[in-house]
Amino acid sequence: MNTQLRLFVLLALAFFSLAGSAVAQDIAAAKQRMASRQSEVASLKTSGAVGENNRGLLEVRRSGGASAKVVADENSDRGVLYAEVAKRTGVSVDDSGRARAKQIAANSAAGVWIQKEDGSWHQK
Repeated sequence: MNTQLRLFVLLALAFFSLAGSAVAQDIAAAKQRMASRQSEVASLKTSGAVGENNRGLLEVRRSGGASAKVVADENSDRGVLYAEVAKRTGVSVDDSGRARAKQIAANSAAGVWIQKEDGSWHQK
């Protein structure tokens, strides 16, 4: 019985170690994808095609081109990061995204469309 308990504990530890490793890999992959599309996102924001909403996500403001795909991909990766921050800090994913939205707004370049907390849009 004691041997079975040890085996169970070892298997559980191995499982959780691998699960943690998979999450870390997902986060690293999301960060890498975001970095690789950073110039494209910046260009779309500068052109006014997309803006930063009040939930920490990109939002298409003027459709056309590949902006919808870029926005979807970027938002998916941001969601991965916001979920991890929420998990680590004990807040909701929505709260994590909204906190990041404030940081993004503060650090955005002039001319980028930003959504205020009340839902209205303005150019910084």
